[in-house]
Amino acid sequence: MDPYFIANFAKGVSSLVGGCFFFYVGVLHFTDTEWFEPIVPPIFGYAKLWVLISGVAEIMVGVALVTAGFEIIVDHGTYYRERAGFSSAVLLILLYPANLYMWIYDVELGGGESLSPFGHIVRLLLQIGGIALSLWISGLSIESIKGRFRIEK
Repeated sequence: MDPYFIANFAKGVSSLVGGCFFFYVGVLHFTDTEWFEPIVPPIFGYAKLWVLISGVAEIMVGVALVTAGFEIIVDHGTYYRERAGFSSAVLLILLYPANLYMWIYDVELGGGESLSPFGHIVRLLLQIGGIALSLWISGLSIESIKGRFRIEK
């Protein structure tokens, strides 16, 4: 089998699965806001507002990743994949302070459960893996990202 086809198919399926996950979690932000509210760092204030805003962002990234997944699988350009993958990586970075706050202060989630120290480490590794996977889906290199934002050395 053609290695390009295999890699492209794996990237497309990863995008579809990641998109469905983001969409699902984004919807949960609206159906069970109380579960997410405790992990919003108090410095941000208005926890429910931030839960809803992050829910909208996750739904949008989810839809974009699903669209990108189809674009990748049918090998029809890079428009959605670049934007969706990069947006997914940025969103994962922007949302990590809530996870870090939850870890540092041993915050219980809305259902009363909390993660063990090992669980927080696993979550951090999954977050880093999600960022790497998102950038792989995007197909963008560090140099192309620097060029788009005109970052000089």
